[in-house]
Amino acid sequence: MKTANDVLNGYVILIDKPLTWSSFQAVNKLKYILKHRFDLPKKFKIGHAGTLDPLATGLLIICTGKFTKRITEIQAKPKEYTGTFFIGATTPSYDLETEIDQTFPTTHINEDLIRKTATQFLGEIDQKPPVFSAIKKDGIRLYEHARAGVEVEIASRKTTIYEFEITRINLPEIDFRVVCSKGTYIRSLAFDFGKAMNSGSHLTVLRRTKIGDYHVQNALTPEEFEKTILNPEATA
Repeated sequence: MKTANDVLNGYVILIDKPLTWSSFQAVNKLKYILKHRFDLPKKFKIGHAGTLDPLATGLLIICTGKFTKRITEIQAKPKEYTGTFFIGATTPSYDLETEIDQTFPTTHINEDLIRKTATQFLGEIDQKPPVFSAIKKDGIRLYEHARAGVEVEIASRKTTIYEFEITRINLPEIDFRVVCSKGTYIRSLAFDFGKAMNSGSHLTVLRRTKIGDYHVQNALTPEEFEKTILNPEATA
């Protein structure tokens, strides 16, 4: 990326999204950097290929110019995540956005049960999105219903888990790596995983590591990206 035409003709930017940042914030930050560095039109095209929650980190793919037409194609690619489940407790949001609302027994849980349970989720599964999600119901986002205390019926949807690897067990924490299809909610997977073991679970750490062939190892933080754009010789 060297000129304004490069940006407008189309560019794919790999960003390592920081914790607490929304995907919208990350896009706006890059839009500001690019607009001022290359004196671009105010409404030049830029967008991301798949939202990451503020409490998640990792790969956010941002497309500019004509490459925004590729967003749908990129979003459809399989995604890889790593993270941590906390076993024995649930939260309404299925993650750390809300406080623990219920606790469950864990004395019956051992490594054998954990690994056998993981295999139950391989392949096509039915999954309900979290009540704290951006999906709309009756024109209102689910998290708005949830924060208002309104209960809504959420339909389950088909999703596919291609790989589900347990990488560390140190109860109450379990680390995992998951490769899944578009539309999979890892928060819901955490909740369902605990339920399948006759206990409870919620997500405490989440990092997206891959989308298709794009890897977070090749991504820059917004701060690193800004330094690269403003002073490209420094990274030459």
